[in-house]
Amino acid sequence: MHSGRVTTIVGIHGIGKYHYFEESGGSPGGAAETMRVKWNNYLHKGLAPNRAYAGEQYFAEIAYYAHFLHKGPARPVKQMDPPSKLVFADWVKQLDGRVSGGVGESLTGILHTVAAWLLDKLGPEAVRFAEDFCPEVATYLGGGSPRVKARDTVADVIRRRKPKIVIAHSLGTVVTYEAFWAHPDVSADLLITLGSPLAMRNVVFERLAPVPVNGRGAKPPNVGRWINIADKDDLAAIPPGLRDYFKGVERDVACNIDKLDFHTVRNYLGCGAVSGYL
Repeated sequence: MHSGRVTTIVGIHGIGKYHYFEESGGSPGGAAETMRVKWNNYLHKGLAPNRAYAGEQYFAEIAYYAHFLHKGPARPVKQMDPPSKLVFADWVKQLDGRVSGGVGESLTGILHTVAAWLLDKLGPEAVRFAEDFCPEVATYLGGGSPRVKARDTVADVIRRRKPKIVIAHSLGTVVTYEAFWAHPDVSADLLITLGSPLAMRNVVFERLAPVPVNGRGAKPPNVGRWINIADKDDLAAIPPGLRDYFKGVERDVACNIDKLDFHTVRNYLGCGAVSGYL
């Protein structure tokens, strides 16, 4: 990639991005542009780690959808609404073995044990991750208007920008996967997924549209290549590899970005793992 030129890369953001909407005065476009500037800077670090960022333009646009999933301020785990608590319970079962003593059986026990474990072992970032991840996943996969609006917004940006490359992060990988399937008129030569929960059993995988067949999803036919990148400590990317669950994933790329700051798009774009595919 030649830095500095306008490219046809579209980014799809992940969880916890509603604050950009608030900070832009309730403007989805303003939120998207603020994020685009940051993502350009993050990717530059991965592409040219020894050269200062000088305003190079890599992303044409970030598809912004967080305002469709927002249901008020983040709540502590014990105060989440019932659908979010169920996502939390199913998510932490994926962590069994990491949580000292196991996660137990009762929902109350899970909430108490794991919230304390997250804070003790991984710090406040992991707790904040859970408080963002669980409600947004519950809202999106709960169906109805939020899911359709988020998916359609992503498809609209891809349709308008006609990108060669789509880079999706976190929950954005789920929205993007479904957008490509729901809108066969949009396409990309390359899809790169970062920190994806697409294969997370009981939380995401079985609830995808289209529903996986015989335990396997598939690369959307309007996507040329699919590269998946995941950090080994990313609590959203469980399991980190997608090839065993989705036909057509070309490669699972492992990276090691930061054990405590394990899920940020800043670290994913800046670690250099993306660079070899652009």
